[in-house]
Amino acid sequence: MPSKSSLNYHQLQPDFLQRELLQYQRTLLTNALILVGLVVIGTLGYRLLEGWSWFDSLYMTIITLATIGYGETNPLHFEGRIFTIILIVMGVLSISYIAAQFTTAIANGHIYDIFQARRQRKFMNSLNKHYIVCGFGRTGRQVTAEFTAEGSISFVVIDSDPVMIAQAEQAGYLAVQGDAALDQTLLFAGIERAVCIVAALPSDAENLYTVLSAKTLNTEIRAIARASTEEAMQKLRRGGADEVISPYITGGKRMAAVALRPQVMDFVDGIIAGKNRSFYIEEYRIDEPSFIGISLKQASLRSQTGVLVLAIRREDGNVIAGPDGNTEILQGDVLISMGTPEQLRALNQFLSPLSKKTNLLRLPRMK
Repeated sequence: MPSKSSLNYHQLQPDFLQRELLQYQRTLLTNALILVGLVVIGTLGYRLLEGWSWFDSLYMTIITLATIGYGETNPLHFEGRIFTIILIVMGVLSISYIAAQFTTAIANGHIYDIFQARRQRKFMNSLNKHYIVCGFGRTGRQVTAEFTAEGSISFVVIDSDPVMIAQAEQAGYLAVQGDAALDQTLLFAGIERAVCIVAALPSDAENLYTVLSAKTLNTEIRAIARASTEEAMQKLRRGGADEVISPYITGGKRMAAVALRPQVMDFVDGIIAGKNRSFYIEEYRIDEPSFIGISLKQASLRSQTGVLVLAIRREDGNVIAGPDGNTEILQGDVLISMGTPEQLRALNQFLSPLSKKTNLLRLPRMK
């Protein structure tokens, strides 16, 4: 497993820019070594030829290479003058070459790219409890659009196609070019600090490898994967995916539901996704001791906040739909609740945080 220290800003750039930046970095290092070498040679030369002190030799070397024109530190012998001429020529040629390289780098935007990539890396390292979206195709674009509509979701896009990365950046998203199935790419995207990864790559095999890598690096992360066939869905679940979505199966079910119950689907869509929602559905995990072992009626959540509890998911996975006032609240229950942003904010005061382990509580956006 690669360490974080082995990751650098090149991973944030398209392939062609990676090569250019790497070449520029090597050139810059070579230029620095040339300057250091000239200073060392000049200092040793004056020390051996003229017998000066180390400081006087260094001082003479610096003013000679810089062509400042100060007087000689000490009188020079014939050999020392010849050496000075050679040092001046070498210094002028080297400095001119380095200046030309630096000017070219600025003109081509390399300097800006380096600093921009390092700023992106610094921001990447600051992410915590964020989401990772692998693939910026049609499915990935819709996922990021929904995250953006939430208004409070931090996420990173990963794609191997530089064109997709450019489009993601144009949309204002933080994007990383690389293979999402590789540990190095996921580590750079902060997989260890992320709470959820969405594998929306076009290939089922890529999604499977991505889920396997993600679960290996972070066993607690929630993995959601896209699958094109039922067989792929089964393999992804065996590979560790918490949820597997097939656009074809889901799309077919939705089309049938819209055909049979159009008003119901309009209402459901209005509370699940979209920018202009009047109602939100959120989930709250019961960790507060004061709510454990009492009924919904005794908890008085509806009367105090106006939030409607649609269902309760027990810790063992059983779901109680439409619980009544006598339904008991147990440790580890998840309340699936619906309400306006103001009502859910009021409920947050009682049940915040959603999970002490992941702190995933999201406040609805103010209108």
